[in-house]
Amino acid sequence: MNLMGGRVFGLSVVRPIVPVLVLLCIFTCGRADGAIVLRDVTKDTGITFKHTDGSSGRYYIVESVSSGLALFDYDNDGDVDIYFLNGAPLKGTRVDTPPKNALYRNDGNFKFTDVTDKAGVGDTGFGLGVAVGDYDNDGDLDIYVNNYGPNVLYRNNGDGTFSDVTAKAGVANGHKVGASAHFLDMDKDGDLDLFVANYLNFTYENHLTRTSKGIGKYAGPMDFPPMPNDLFRNNGDGTFTNVSVESGVAEHKGWGMGGVCADYDNDGDTDVYIVNDVYANFLYENDGKGKFEEVALITGLAYDLHGDDQGSMGVDCADYDNDGWLDFYQTCYARELATLYRNLGERVFEDVTMVTGAGESTFAYVTWGTGLVDFDNDGDRDIFVACGHLEDNVELYDTTATSSAQNVLLMNTGDGKFVDVSDKGGDGMKAEFRSRAAGFDDLDNDGDVDVVILNSRREPTILRNDSRNTNHWIQISLRGVKTNREGVGARVKVAAGDLVQIDEVHSGRSYQSHYGMRLYFGLGKRSLVDRIEVRWIGGGVDVVENVDVDQLLILTEGGSIKSQK
Repeated sequence: MNLMGGRVFGLSVVRPIVPVLVLLCIFTCGRADGAIVLRDVTKDTGITFKHTDGSSGRYYIVESVSSGLALFDYDNDGDVDIYFLNGAPLKGTRVDTPPKNALYRNDGNFKFTDVTDKAGVGDTGFGLGVAVGDYDNDGDLDIYVNNYGPNVLYRNNGDGTFSDVTAKAGVANGHKVGASAHFLDMDKDGDLDLFVANYLNFTYENHLTRTSKGIGKYAGPMDFPPMPNDLFRNNGDGTFTNVSVESGVAEHKGWGMGGVCADYDNDGDTDVYIVNDVYANFLYENDGKGKFEEVALITGLAYDLHGDDQGSMGVDCADYDNDGWLDFYQTCYARELATLYRNLGERVFEDVTMVTGAGESTFAYVTWGTGLVDFDNDGDRDIFVACGHLEDNVELYDTTATSSAQNVLLMNTGDGKFVDVSDKGGDGMKAEFRSRAAGFDDLDNDGDVDVVILNSRREPTILRNDSRNTNHWIQISLRGVKTNREGVGARVKVAAGDLVQIDEVHSGRSYQSHYGMRLYFGLGKRSLVDRIEVRWIGGGVDVVENVDVDQLLILTEGGSIKSQK
Protein backbone atom coordinates (compact mmCIF):
# COMPACT_ATOMS: atom_id res chain seq x y z
CA MET A 1 0.00 0.00 0.00
CA ASN A 2 1.35 3.42 -0.95
CA LEU A 3 0.33 6.90 0.09
CA MET A 4 1.43 9.96 -1.89
CA GLY A 5 4.52 8.14 -3.07
CA GLY A 6 5.40 7.14 0.47
CA ARG A 7 6.38 3.74 1.80
CA VAL A 8 4.35 1.32 3.92
CA PHE A 9 6.04 -1.06 6.32
CA GLY A 10 4.38 -3.85 8.28
CA LEU A 11 5.55 -4.18 11.87
CA SER A 12 5.20 -7.10 14.22
CA VAL A 13 6.36 -6.36 17.76
CA VAL A 14 5.92 -8.48 20.87
CA ARG A 15 4.03 -6.47 23.43
CA PRO A 16 5.82 -5.93 26.73
CA ILE A 17 4.10 -7.29 29.78
CA VAL A 18 2.42 -4.38 31.54
CA PRO A 19 1.55 -4.79 35.24
CA VAL A 20 -2.05 -4.27 36.21
CA LEU A 21 -2.41 -0.88 37.88
CA VAL A 22 -4.99 0.20 40.37
CA LEU A 23 -7.41 2.53 38.61
CA LEU A 24 -8.05 5.75 40.48
CA CYS A 25 -11.09 7.48 39.05
CA ILE A 26 -12.62 10.89 39.21
CA PHE A 27 -15.76 11.95 37.41
CA THR A 28 -15.64 15.00 35.22
CA CYS A 29 -18.43 16.03 32.84
CA GLY A 30 -19.94 12.56 33.15
CA ARG A 31 -16.74 10.72 32.15
CA ALA A 32 -14.49 8.58 34.37
CA ASP A 33 -10.78 9.39 34.10
CA GLY A 34 -7.64 8.26 35.89
CA ALA A 35 -6.41 11.07 38.09
CA ILE A 36 -3.31 13.02 37.02
CA VAL A 37 -0.76 12.78 39.84
CA LEU A 38 2.58 14.63 39.77
CA ARG A 39 5.01 13.87 42.62
CA ASP A 40 7.87 16.15 43.68
CA VAL A 41 11.03 14.00 43.56
CA THR A 42 13.56 16.84 43.36
CA LYS A 43 15.43 15.95 46.56
CA ASP A 44 16.05 12.39 45.36
CA THR A 45 17.42 13.29 41.91
CA GLY A 46 20.90 14.49 42.86
CA ILE A 47 20.28 17.80 41.11
CA THR A 48 21.90 20.65 43.04
CA PHE A 49 21.52 23.45 40.49
CA LYS A 50 20.33 26.78 41.85
CA HIS A 51 19.18 29.58 39.58
CA THR A 52 20.40 33.16 39.88
CA ASP A 53 19.20 36.18 37.94
CA GLY A 54 22.27 38.30 38.73
CA SER A 55 20.21 40.80 40.67
CA SER A 56 21.82 43.64 42.56
CA GLY A 57 18.71 45.38 43.89
CA ARG A 58 18.77 47.82 40.96
CA TYR A 59 15.85 46.17 39.11
CA TYR A 60 17.44 45.60 35.73
CA ILE A 61 14.60 44.31 33.56
CA VAL A 62 16.57 41.32 32.27
CA GLU A 63 16.59 39.85 35.78
CA SER A 64 12.86 39.32 35.69
CA VAL A 65 12.79 37.14 32.57
CA SER A 66 15.59 34.62 33.29
CA SER A 67 15.75 31.69 32.38
CA GLY A 68 14.91 28.75 30.10
CA LEU A 69 15.81 25.05 30.15
CA ALA A 70 16.27 22.22 27.65
CA LEU A 71 15.31 18.54 27.82
CA PHE A 72 17.10 16.34 25.28
CA ASP A 73 19.24 13.21 24.93
CA TYR A 74 22.72 14.70 24.60
CA ASP A 75 24.61 11.37 24.71
CA ASN A 76 22.27 9.18 22.62
CA ASP A 77 21.79 6.65 25.40
CA GLY A 78 18.01 6.58 25.11
CA ASP A 79 16.98 8.79 28.01
CA VAL A 80 16.29 12.51 28.36
CA ASP A 81 18.88 14.74 30.04
CA ILE A 82 18.40 18.23 31.52
CA TYR A 83 20.18 21.50 30.69
CA PHE A 84 19.44 24.48 32.96
CA LEU A 85 20.21 28.04 31.89
CA ASN A 86 21.43 30.50 34.48
CA GLY A 87 21.79 34.23 34.89
CA ALA A 88 25.06 36.10 35.44
CA PRO A 89 26.16 38.91 37.76
CA LEU A 90 24.81 42.23 36.53
CA LYS A 91 26.35 45.63 37.19
CA GLY A 92 26.65 46.19 40.92
CA THR A 93 26.76 42.48 41.80
CA ARG A 94 29.93 40.75 42.95
CA VAL A 95 30.32 36.99 43.28
CA ASP A 96 33.21 34.72 44.25
CA THR A 97 32.28 32.02 41.74
CA PRO A 98 30.46 33.02 38.54
CA PRO A 99 27.21 31.08 38.06
CA LYS A 100 26.94 28.97 34.93
CA ASN A 101 24.54 26.83 32.96
CA ALA A 102 24.35 23.21 34.10
CA LEU A 103 23.95 19.90 32.24
CA TYR A 104 22.67 16.88 34.15
CA ARG A 105 23.03 13.40 32.68
CA ASN A 106 20.05 11.11 33.23
CA ASP A 107 21.30 7.89 34.85
CA GLY A 108 17.85 6.32 35.02
CA ASN A 109 15.28 5.96 37.79
CA PHE A 110 15.24 9.76 38.32
CA LYS A 111 18.93 9.93 39.25
CA PHE A 112 21.04 12.62 37.58
CA THR A 113 24.75 13.48 37.50
CA ASP A 114 26.20 16.94 36.90
CA VAL A 115 28.39 16.63 33.79
CA THR A 116 28.66 20.34 33.01
CA ASP A 117 32.42 20.63 33.26
CA LYS A 118 33.10 17.34 31.52
CA ALA A 119 30.74 18.25 28.67
CA GLY A 120 32.07 21.82 28.40
CA VAL A 121 28.70 23.57 28.33
CA GLY A 122 28.96 25.73 31.46
CA ASP A 123 28.40 29.06 29.74
CA THR A 124 28.72 31.95 32.21
CA GLY A 125 26.72 34.40 30.09
CA PHE A 126 23.30 35.68 31.09
CA GLY A 127 21.12 32.82 29.84
CA LEU A 128 17.60 33.49 28.60
CA GLY A 129 16.49 31.19 25.76
CA VAL A 130 17.72 27.84 24.42
CA ALA A 131 17.11 25.53 21.47
CA VAL A 132 18.52 22.14 20.57
CA GLY A 133 19.00 20.61 17.13
CA ASP A 134 21.48 18.65 15.00
CA TYR A 135 22.57 21.60 12.85
CA ASP A 136 25.44 19.69 11.22
CA ASN A 137 23.50 16.42 10.65
CA ASP A 138 26.14 14.28 12.31
CA GLY A 139 23.74 12.30 14.48
CA ASP A 140 23.92 14.13 17.79
CA LEU A 141 22.19 17.17 19.24
CA ASP A 142 23.81 20.60 19.47
CA ILE A 143 22.85 23.49 21.79
CA TYR A 144 22.18 27.16 21.04
CA VAL A 145 21.95 29.57 23.99
CA ASN A 146 20.28 32.96 23.54
CA ASN A 147 21.85 35.33 26.09
CA TYR A 148 21.73 38.90 27.24
CA GLY A 149 25.02 39.50 25.51
CA PRO A 150 26.73 37.32 22.90
CA ASN A 151 24.99 34.01 22.21
CA VAL A 152 26.68 30.61 22.19
CA LEU A 153 26.51 27.61 19.84
CA TYR A 154 27.83 24.36 21.31
CA ARG A 155 28.61 21.62 18.79
CA ASN A 156 28.15 18.09 20.12
CA ASN A 157 31.35 16.11 19.53
CA GLY A 158 29.57 12.77 19.90
CA ASP A 159 31.71 11.64 22.83
CA GLY A 160 29.91 13.37 25.68
CA THR A 161 31.66 16.69 25.12
CA PHE A 162 30.81 19.89 23.25
CA SER A 163 32.87 22.56 21.50
CA ASP A 164 32.06 26.26 21.41
CA VAL A 165 31.79 26.95 17.64
CA THR A 166 30.01 30.30 17.89
CA ALA A 167 32.71 32.30 16.13
CA LYS A 168 33.12 29.81 13.29
CA ALA A 169 29.36 29.49 12.81
CA GLY A 170 28.79 33.26 12.91
CA VAL A 171 25.79 33.20 15.25
CA ALA A 172 26.89 35.27 18.29
CA ASN A 173 24.26 37.83 17.22
CA GLY A 174 25.90 40.88 18.77
CA HIS A 175 25.00 42.09 22.25
CA LYS A 176 21.23 41.83 22.55
CA VAL A 177 18.64 40.74 25.09
CA GLY A 178 17.75 37.24 23.97
CA ALA A 179 14.41 35.47 24.09
CA SER A 180 13.30 32.20 22.52
CA ALA A 181 15.46 30.37 19.97
CA HIS A 182 14.49 27.78 17.36
CA PHE A 183 16.08 25.45 14.84
CA LEU A 184 13.95 24.86 11.73
CA ASP A 185 14.42 23.90 8.11
CA MET A 186 12.94 27.04 6.60
CA ASP A 187 13.79 26.21 2.96
CA LYS A 188 13.42 22.40 3.01
CA ASP A 189 17.04 21.85 1.94
CA GLY A 190 17.79 19.20 4.57
CA ASP A 191 19.66 21.21 7.18
CA LEU A 192 18.54 23.29 10.13
CA ASP A 193 18.42 27.06 10.06
CA LEU A 194 18.23 29.20 13.18
CA PHE A 195 15.57 31.70 14.32
CA VAL A 196 16.65 33.97 17.19
CA ALA A 197 14.02 36.09 18.96
CA ASN A 198 15.02 39.31 20.75
CA TYR A 199 13.23 40.90 23.70
CA LEU A 200 14.11 44.60 23.82
CA ASN A 201 16.92 47.13 23.57
CA PHE A 202 18.24 47.28 27.13
CA THR A 203 21.61 48.69 28.17
CA TYR A 204 22.97 49.89 31.49
CA GLU A 205 22.84 53.39 30.03
CA ASN A 206 19.08 53.34 29.30
CA HIS A 207 18.19 51.42 32.48
CA LEU A 208 15.37 52.84 34.60
CA THR A 209 13.17 51.67 37.45
CA ARG A 210 9.60 52.33 38.50
CA THR A 211 8.02 52.67 41.91
CA SER A 212 4.63 51.89 43.38
CA LYS A 213 3.72 53.28 46.81
CA GLY A 214 7.39 54.18 47.14
CA ILE A 215 8.51 50.60 46.54
CA GLY A 216 11.00 49.92 43.75
CA LYS A 217 9.90 47.65 40.90
CA TYR A 218 10.91 46.66 37.37
CA ALA A 219 10.18 48.97 34.47
CA GLY A 220 7.86 47.64 31.79
CA PRO A 221 8.96 46.32 28.39
CA MET A 222 7.64 49.38 26.57
CA ASP A 223 9.99 51.55 28.61
CA PHE A 224 12.65 50.21 26.22
CA PRO A 225 12.78 50.20 22.41
CA PRO A 226 11.56 47.09 20.55
CA MET A 227 13.86 44.87 18.51
CA PRO A 228 13.57 42.92 15.26
CA ASN A 229 14.21 39.19 15.39
CA ASP A 230 17.04 37.44 13.55
CA LEU A 231 17.12 34.54 11.09
CA PHE A 232 20.25 32.63 10.12
CA ARG A 233 20.41 30.35 7.07
CA ASN A 234 22.50 27.20 7.43
CA ASN A 235 25.17 27.16 4.71
CA GLY A 236 25.76 23.42 5.08
CA ASP A 237 29.44 23.82 5.96
CA GLY A 238 29.21 24.61 9.67
CA THR A 239 28.52 28.30 9.09
CA PHE A 240 25.39 30.43 8.97
CA THR A 241 24.42 33.60 7.08
CA ASN A 242 22.17 36.25 8.60
CA VAL A 243 19.18 36.51 6.22
CA SER A 244 16.91 38.52 8.50
CA VAL A 245 16.43 41.31 5.96
CA GLU A 246 15.94 39.31 2.77
CA SER A 247 13.65 36.81 4.50
CA GLY A 248 11.28 39.56 5.68
CA VAL A 249 11.80 38.81 9.38
CA ALA A 250 13.63 42.08 10.12
CA GLU A 251 10.72 44.21 8.90
CA HIS A 252 8.92 43.83 12.21
CA LYS A 253 10.05 45.07 15.62
CA GLY A 254 8.53 43.80 18.83
CA TRP A 255 9.19 42.60 22.36
CA GLY A 256 9.67 38.89 21.67
CA MET A 257 9.41 36.33 24.46
CA GLY A 258 8.33 32.72 23.82
CA GLY A 259 7.86 31.10 20.45
CA VAL A 260 7.31 27.90 18.51
CA CYS A 261 7.90 26.88 14.90
CA ALA A 262 5.02 24.90 13.41
CA ASP A 263 3.12 24.28 10.19
CA TYR A 264 0.00 26.16 11.24
CA ASP A 265 -1.66 26.08 7.79
CA ASN A 266 -0.89 22.45 6.87
CA ASP A 267 0.93 23.40 3.66
CA GLY A 268 4.05 21.35 4.30
CA ASP A 269 6.49 24.03 5.47
CA THR A 270 7.40 25.47 8.85
CA ASP A 271 6.03 28.82 10.04
CA VAL A 272 7.18 30.78 13.11
CA TYR A 273 4.95 32.12 15.90
CA ILE A 274 6.55 34.59 18.35
CA VAL A 275 4.53 36.03 21.24
CA ASN A 276 5.34 39.60 22.24
CA ASP A 277 5.22 41.21 25.66
CA VAL A 278 2.51 43.93 25.74
CA TYR A 279 2.37 44.08 21.95
CA ALA A 280 0.69 42.29 19.06
CA ASN A 281 2.08 38.80 18.44
CA PHE A 282 3.92 37.84 15.23
CA LEU A 283 3.07 34.91 12.96
CA TYR A 284 5.64 34.58 10.21
CA GLU A 285 4.08 32.55 7.39
CA ASN A 286 6.65 30.68 5.30
CA ASP A 287 6.32 30.57 1.51
CA GLY A 288 8.22 27.26 1.52
CA LYS A 289 11.46 28.82 0.35
CA GLY A 290 12.45 30.72 3.49
CA LYS A 291 10.63 34.00 2.78
CA PHE A 292 8.20 35.09 5.48
CA GLU A 293 5.09 37.28 5.66
CA GLU A 294 3.83 38.47 9.04
CA VAL A 295 0.12 37.47 9.19
CA ALA A 296 -0.84 37.42 12.90
CA LEU A 297 -3.48 40.14 12.52
CA ILE A 298 -5.38 38.56 9.63
CA THR A 299 -5.27 35.10 11.20
CA GLY A 300 -6.57 36.24 14.60
CA LEU A 301 -3.39 35.62 16.62
CA ALA A 302 -2.18 39.19 17.09
CA TYR A 303 -4.72 40.08 19.78
CA ASP A 304 -7.07 38.25 22.13
CA LEU A 305 -10.85 37.96 21.93
CA HIS A 306 -11.27 41.52 23.22
CA GLY A 307 -8.84 43.01 20.71
CA ASP A 308 -6.20 43.53 23.40
CA ASP A 309 -2.53 42.75 23.24
CA GLN A 310 -1.23 40.79 26.21
CA GLY A 311 1.92 40.60 28.28
CA SER A 312 2.66 37.34 26.49
CA MET A 313 5.34 35.06 27.93
CA GLY A 314 5.42 31.46 26.63
CA VAL A 315 3.59 29.45 23.98
CA ASP A 316 3.09 25.83 23.04
CA CYS A 317 1.20 24.22 20.19
CA ALA A 318 -0.67 20.95 19.77
CA ASP A 319 -3.97 19.69 18.41
CA TYR A 320 -5.97 19.85 21.64
CA ASP A 321 -9.29 18.88 19.99
CA ASN A 322 -7.90 16.27 17.54
CA ASP A 323 -9.31 17.93 14.43
CA GLY A 324 -6.07 17.80 12.43
CA TRP A 325 -4.95 21.40 12.99
CA LEU A 326 -2.32 22.70 15.42
CA ASP A 327 -3.66 25.08 18.07
CA PHE A 328 -1.69 27.56 20.23
CA TYR A 329 -1.78 28.08 23.99
CA GLN A 330 0.07 31.06 25.42
CA THR A 331 0.78 32.48 28.86
CA CYS A 332 0.76 36.12 29.93
CA TYR A 333 0.90 38.71 32.69
CA ALA A 334 -1.24 38.88 35.84
CA ARG A 335 -4.88 39.93 35.47
CA GLU A 336 -4.90 38.43 31.98
CA LEU A 337 -6.07 34.93 31.11
CA ALA A 338 -3.61 32.50 29.60
CA THR A 339 -5.12 32.10 26.15
CA LEU A 340 -6.08 29.19 23.90
CA TYR A 341 -6.32 29.90 20.17
CA ARG A 342 -8.19 27.20 18.25
CA ASN A 343 -7.08 26.67 14.67
CA LEU A 344 -10.20 26.69 12.47
CA GLY A 345 -8.28 25.96 9.27
CA GLU A 346 -8.23 28.30 6.28
CA ARG A 347 -5.60 30.42 8.11
CA VAL A 348 -8.00 31.53 10.88
CA PHE A 349 -7.80 31.19 14.66
CA GLU A 350 -10.43 31.76 17.33
CA ASP A 351 -9.80 32.71 20.97
CA VAL A 352 -11.70 29.92 22.77
CA THR A 353 -10.30 30.52 26.24
CA MET A 354 -13.61 31.34 27.89
CA VAL A 355 -15.74 28.65 26.26
CA THR A 356 -13.20 25.89 26.93
CA GLY A 357 -12.10 26.87 30.45
CA ALA A 358 -8.48 26.88 29.27
CA GLY A 359 -7.70 30.05 31.23
CA GLU A 360 -9.12 28.79 34.50
CA SER A 361 -7.08 29.75 37.59
CA THR A 362 -4.53 31.76 35.57
CA PHE A 363 -5.98 35.28 35.93
CA ALA A 364 -4.36 36.14 39.26
CA TYR A 365 -0.81 35.18 38.31
CA VAL A 366 2.00 35.95 35.94
CA THR A 367 2.20 32.77 33.86
CA TRP A 368 5.34 31.52 32.08
CA GLY A 369 6.30 28.04 30.91
CA THR A 370 3.48 25.92 29.55
CA GLY A 371 2.80 22.65 27.80
CA LEU A 372 -0.08 20.97 26.00
CA VAL A 373 0.64 17.48 27.30
CA ASP A 374 -1.39 14.26 27.59
CA PHE A 375 -0.45 13.46 31.18
CA ASP A 376 -2.97 10.63 31.61
CA ASN A 377 -2.53 9.01 28.17
CA ASP A 378 -6.24 9.22 27.42
CA GLY A 379 -5.77 10.61 23.90
CA ASP A 380 -6.17 14.35 24.45
CA ARG A 381 -3.90 17.17 25.59
CA ASP A 382 -4.02 18.59 29.10
CA ILE A 383 -2.43 21.93 30.05
CA PHE A 384 0.32 22.74 32.54
CA VAL A 385 1.09 26.36 33.46
CA ALA A 386 4.09 27.59 35.50
CA CYS A 387 3.26 30.61 37.67
CA GLY A 388 5.15 33.25 39.66
CA HIS A 389 5.41 37.02 39.73
CA LEU A 390 8.14 39.19 38.20
CA GLU A 391 8.69 40.90 41.54
CA ASP A 392 9.78 39.23 44.76
CA ASN A 393 8.20 42.05 46.78
CA VAL A 394 4.91 42.63 44.96
CA GLU A 395 2.90 42.12 48.17
CA LEU A 396 4.39 45.35 49.56
CA TYR A 397 2.53 47.52 47.06
CA ASP A 398 -0.28 45.24 45.80
CA THR A 399 -2.27 43.37 48.43
CA THR A 400 -4.15 41.43 45.73
CA ALA A 401 -0.97 39.88 44.29
CA THR A 402 1.50 37.24 45.42
CA SER A 403 5.12 36.82 44.40
CA SER A 404 5.13 33.02 44.69
CA ALA A 405 2.29 30.85 43.47
CA GLN A 406 1.23 27.28 42.87
CA ASN A 407 1.38 26.07 39.30
CA VAL A 408 -1.80 25.19 37.41
CA LEU A 409 -2.89 21.84 35.95
CA LEU A 410 -5.91 21.73 33.64
CA MET A 411 -7.36 18.40 32.55
CA ASN A 412 -8.88 17.99 29.08
CA THR A 413 -12.33 16.45 29.58
CA GLY A 414 -12.35 14.95 26.10
CA ASP A 415 -15.06 17.20 24.70
CA GLY A 416 -12.93 20.27 24.09
CA LYS A 417 -13.22 21.60 27.63
CA PHE A 418 -10.74 21.90 30.52
CA VAL A 419 -11.16 21.69 34.30
CA ASP A 420 -8.71 22.72 37.01
CA VAL A 421 -7.39 19.61 38.80
CA SER A 422 -4.39 21.31 40.42
CA ASP A 423 -5.53 20.53 43.97
CA LYS A 424 -5.93 16.84 43.06
CA GLY A 425 -2.65 16.67 41.14
CA GLY A 426 -0.32 15.37 43.85
CA ASP A 427 2.23 17.05 46.09
CA GLY A 428 4.08 18.37 43.05
CA MET A 429 1.28 20.87 42.53
CA LYS A 430 1.32 22.15 46.12
CA ALA A 431 4.61 24.05 46.18
CA GLU A 432 4.68 27.83 45.70
CA PHE A 433 7.62 29.35 43.83
CA ARG A 434 8.37 32.07 41.30
CA SER A 435 8.52 29.61 38.41
CA ARG A 436 9.76 30.48 34.93
CA ALA A 437 10.63 27.76 32.41
CA ALA A 438 8.90 24.38 32.22
CA GLY A 439 9.70 21.32 30.12
CA PHE A 440 7.90 18.03 29.55
CA ASP A 441 9.38 14.62 28.63
CA ASP A 442 9.33 10.99 29.80
CA LEU A 443 12.37 11.12 32.09
CA ASP A 444 12.13 7.51 33.33
CA ASN A 445 10.92 5.86 30.11
CA ASP A 446 7.83 4.43 31.78
CA GLY A 447 5.33 5.66 29.20
CA ASP A 448 4.09 8.90 30.73
CA VAL A 449 5.34 12.49 30.60
CA ASP A 450 7.14 14.10 33.54
CA VAL A 451 7.81 17.79 34.31
CA VAL A 452 10.91 19.92 34.95
CA ILE A 453 10.47 23.50 36.21
CA LEU A 454 13.10 26.22 36.59
CA ASN A 455 12.29 28.45 39.56
CA SER A 456 13.69 31.96 39.83
CA ARG A 457 16.49 32.37 42.42
CA ARG A 458 16.27 28.85 43.80
CA GLU A 459 16.47 25.15 43.00
CA PRO A 460 14.34 23.63 40.21
CA THR A 461 11.38 21.29 40.66
CA ILE A 462 11.33 17.78 39.18
CA LEU A 463 7.88 16.19 39.01
CA ARG A 464 7.44 12.48 38.36
CA ASN A 465 4.19 11.48 36.69
CA ASP A 466 2.60 8.92 39.00
CA SER A 467 -0.80 8.92 37.33
CA ARG A 468 -2.33 5.47 37.71
CA ASN A 469 -4.46 4.13 34.91
CA THR A 470 -4.59 1.33 32.34
CA ASN A 471 -4.32 3.59 29.31
CA HIS A 472 -2.04 2.64 26.44
CA TRP A 473 0.47 4.84 24.63
CA ILE A 474 2.97 5.05 21.79
CA GLN A 475 6.11 7.18 21.66
CA ILE A 476 7.81 8.05 18.37
CA SER A 477 11.32 9.30 17.70
CA LEU A 478 12.29 10.25 14.14
CA ARG A 479 15.58 9.89 12.27
CA GLY A 480 15.92 11.87 9.07
CA VAL A 481 18.13 10.76 6.18
CA LYS A 482 17.48 13.13 3.30
CA THR A 483 15.94 15.63 5.71
CA ASN A 484 17.44 16.96 8.95
CA ARG A 485 18.61 14.18 11.23
CA GLU A 486 16.15 14.66 14.12
CA GLY A 487 13.12 15.18 11.87
CA VAL A 488 12.51 18.75 13.08
CA GLY A 489 9.39 20.03 11.34
CA ALA A 490 8.10 16.57 10.40
CA ARG A 491 4.37 15.92 10.88
CA VAL A 492 3.26 12.62 12.44
CA LYS A 493 -0.30 11.27 12.33
CA VAL A 494 -1.29 8.35 14.56
CA ALA A 495 -4.59 6.51 14.03
CA ALA A 496 -5.90 3.99 16.56
CA GLY A 497 -9.48 2.97 15.95
CA ASP A 498 -11.67 6.05 16.24
CA LEU A 499 -8.81 8.21 17.57
CA VAL A 500 -6.65 10.19 15.15
CA GLN A 501 -3.91 12.49 16.49
CA ILE A 502 -1.20 14.67 14.97
CA ASP A 503 1.99 16.21 16.27
CA GLU A 504 5.19 17.76 14.96
CA VAL A 505 8.83 17.77 16.05
CA HIS A 506 9.70 21.23 17.36
CA SER A 507 12.99 22.83 18.36
CA GLY A 508 12.41 25.51 20.99
CA ARG A 509 9.00 26.15 22.57
CA SER A 510 7.13 27.21 25.70
CA TYR A 511 8.92 29.91 27.70
CA GLN A 512 12.39 30.20 26.14
CA SER A 513 12.87 26.45 26.46
CA HIS A 514 13.21 23.20 24.53
CA TYR A 515 11.61 19.77 25.02
CA GLY A 516 9.59 17.04 23.36
CA MET A 517 11.67 15.91 20.36
CA ARG A 518 10.29 12.46 21.15
CA LEU A 519 6.57 12.57 20.32
CA TYR A 520 4.02 11.23 22.82
CA PHE A 521 0.58 9.87 21.96
CA GLY A 522 -1.85 8.62 24.60
CA LEU A 523 -4.26 5.99 23.27
CA GLY A 524 -6.73 5.43 26.07
CA LYS A 525 -7.97 1.82 26.05
CA ARG A 526 -7.12 1.24 22.37
CA SER A 527 -4.76 -1.73 22.16
CA LEU A 528 -3.49 -1.38 18.57
CA VAL A 529 -2.18 1.48 16.46
CA ASP A 530 -3.67 0.99 13.01
CA ARG A 531 -1.49 3.46 11.17
CA ILE A 532 1.38 5.88 11.66
CA GLU A 533 2.03 8.38 8.89
CA VAL A 534 5.16 10.56 8.83
CA ARG A 535 5.30 13.57 6.50
CA TRP A 536 8.91 14.71 6.35
CA ILE A 537 9.99 18.26 5.60
CA GLY A 538 10.57 18.19 1.86
CA GLY A 539 7.49 16.12 1.00
CA GLY A 540 8.38 12.47 1.57
CA VAL A 541 5.82 10.31 3.35
CA ASP A 542 6.35 7.05 5.24
CA VAL A 543 3.57 4.83 6.60
CA VAL A 544 3.66 2.08 9.22
CA GLU A 545 0.64 -0.13 9.93
CA ASN A 546 -0.49 -2.49 12.70
CA VAL A 547 1.79 -1.31 15.49
CA ASP A 548 1.69 -2.71 19.01
CA VAL A 549 1.16 -0.21 21.81
CA ASP A 550 3.19 0.70 24.91
CA GLN A 551 6.56 1.11 23.23
CA LEU A 552 8.99 3.70 21.92
CA LEU A 553 9.27 3.42 18.15
CA ILE A 554 12.26 4.82 16.25
CA LEU A 555 11.28 5.55 12.64
CA THR A 556 14.01 6.29 10.13
CA GLU A 557 13.20 8.11 6.92
CA GLY A 558 12.94 5.63 4.08
CA GLY A 559 12.37 2.37 5.88
CA SER A 560 14.13 1.39 9.09
CA ILE A 561 11.92 0.69 12.10
CA LYS A 562 13.17 -0.08 15.59
CA SER A 563 11.31 -0.78 18.79
CA GLN A 564 12.89 0.40 22.03
CA LYS A 565 11.15 -0.89 25.15
